[in-house]
Amino acid sequence: MTDKYQIPFINACIRALAKRVGLPVKSAFQYLDRFKGMEFLVDFYPTLHLQSLDDTVDDLIVMCKKNGGALG
Repeated sequence: MTDKYQIPFINACIRALAKRVGLPVKSAFQYLDRFKGMEFLVDFYPTLHLQSLDDTVDDLIVMCKKNGGALG
């Protein structure tokens, strides 16, 4: 990680996902880790951090669903 804002950004994304779907933060992290959402956040950080947090969470949900994750 080369950008000092990458970790706070990823943390904000995890918390935003947790809030949106009504999960505890730990469960949201585990969901993202299991269905490649964390990998997506790290790999595409240069693009994702330029869009809104809501758009990033939308993208995370789509990415995780493509990898077998289903939320509500």
